[in-house]
Amino acid sequence: MKEQYYVYIMTNKYNTVLYVGVTNDLVRRVYEHKNKLVKGFTAKYNIVKLVYYEIHEDIKEAIKREKQIKGWLRAKKEELIKTMNPSWKDLYEKIV
Repeated sequence: MKEQYYVYIMTNKYNTVLYVGVTNDLVRRVYEHKNKLVKGFTAKYNIVKLVYYEIHEDIKEAIKREKQIKGWLRAKKEELIKTMNPSWKDLYEKIV
């Protein structure tokens, strides 16, 4: 089976802060964010809701995409989220 990499966007309860990340294990990584197991930005700003993700087979492409999305203005990130998740629901239960 091919390795998969995920570019994802998470937010806080009120959808006011966006976090873009990349991982090879989306379920584990989102769990870590939700339970504040990783100190730093996501713990400080209470980033607990997975609102967008995409799958890549090449880590270099995933990292390139993560950097691309991070460089966007918030409005463009919001439009991307709405393509997958118009109501900004937490997608964590969908992936576990």
